[in-house]
Amino acid sequence: MRRRSLLLAVPAGLITLSACGEDTADKDKDQVAESPSAPEPGASAKVVDGPVPAITAGTKFGEKPTVAKGEGKPSGDLAVKTVIAGSGTTVAEGDYVQAHYLGQIWDTAKVFDNSYDRKQPLVIQLQQGSVIDGWRIGLAGKKTNSRVEMAVPPSLGYGSEGRGDIKGTDTMVFVIDVQDTFNGKSSAKGKEAPQDDAALPKVGTNTDGKAPSITVPKAAAPKKLVAEYILEGDGEEVKPEDKLLLQYKGVLWDGGKEFDSTYSREQLAAFPLQQLIKGWQEGLAGKKVGSRVMLVVPPDLGYGDQASEGIPANSTLVFTLDILAKM
Repeated sequence: MRRRSLLLAVPAGLITLSACGEDTADKDKDQVAESPSAPEPGASAKVVDGPVPAITAGTKFGEKPTVAKGEGKPSGDLAVKTVIAGSGTTVAEGDYVQAHYLGQIWDTAKVFDNSYDRKQPLVIQLQQGSVIDGWRIGLAGKKTNSRVEMAVPPSLGYGSEGRGDIKGTDTMVFVIDVQDTFNGKSSAKGKEAPQDDAALPKVGTNTDGKAPSITVPKAAAPKKLVAEYILEGDGEEVKPEDKLLLQYKGVLWDGGKEFDSTYSREQLAAFPLQQLIKGWQEGLAGKKVGSRVMLVVPPDLGYGDQASEGIPANSTLVFTLDILAKM
């Protein structure tokens, strides 16, 4: 099906969610985003409260930390300490988390990765195979706006083979500032924008994680792309090369029948914008993260004269999209 080749109907869980993707430069950038497909045999998933090294500078949430060298022998279990307790939403395994982090080696205090210098937090799903198991297990149950420090043994990191400068015997130390969490019940939280044009669909402004309504007018469909804010966020503007974390719903202009929705799957979508239909590429570029956007996509920017799953040929499509985060 053409729609599947352009990712619009692929559940997020079927896409490679590693921030590293297949780009060589990215593989050198995000060191937590690849992991063994399963913990090594005999790996302990027991969580203990220490030991973890002291944070000696950059002690506030959101500041780049400086972390002392580990003292003595690290635990063979996963050591997790909440350094700053936030009061936000609780993170669950399977959620996407947005976080700044610094990682270094226990024995040497050598920093092998940090997102603070990149000025771009990592957004990644806490599921096996997408992130190292230390993060997947250690961040579950924490609240947003928390700073978490953890010492990850090799068995819950990159295993006995290691990765890059990280040897198979190295315990990794992370300081993680958990900014936000997203799941299938997440919504954009932007400011309501006017919906004054009677010739355009009306989209619901609910922010409870349920699918917004889309009411299509009994009128001729626009011939050109329409891209309008429903809720205007205050995040960064979307660039054409971005990968986005989205909630969305699509209906046909003729009859208003739903043909696709992340809400019905209760599973977010993570898409590189450049791999999507032209209507999404052109309509979302320049829009702000944290927004709900309504797109009316004419056939030439959608699926044209090719029928697809639930979409007749030459269909005008209407989407509501919540831009939750850049990945």
